[in-house]
Amino acid sequence: MTLQLLNQTFTVCQLNHISDADLSVPFTFLARTDEEISLVCPVQSCPSSALNRQDGWRCLRIAGVLDFSLIGILARVADCLAKASVPLFAVSTYNTDYILFREQHEPAALDALKAAGYDILEE
Repeated sequence: MTLQLLNQTFTVCQLNHISDADLSVPFTFLARTDEEISLVCPVQSCPSSALNRQDGWRCLRIAGVLDFSLIGILARVADCLAKASVPLFAVSTYNTDYILFREQHEPAALDALKAAGYDILEE
């Protein structure tokens, strides 16, 4: 399986209002629950009004379009990273999954995934 390392660094943050998010920016993920509004976006696109933010996330995209009938794709990547002591934050879209991890874990994450047989493409 091929994973693509995106060349941006990301922020995970909480917002007060959905309108604070710029959804025109590629690789922007917005979620709203009954308790919070969360945004994942490139660092430079993080709204100054963010209530809380954590910068310094890198992101891998599972290459290609994943069929909804596939089982365990994200679980296998997560298990590989867990064994390498790399915490992750996952976001899923209609087409595929995105795995975010902190910048300081990048070498360990990439080494573990390569050792497990994943091909890593860098932008």
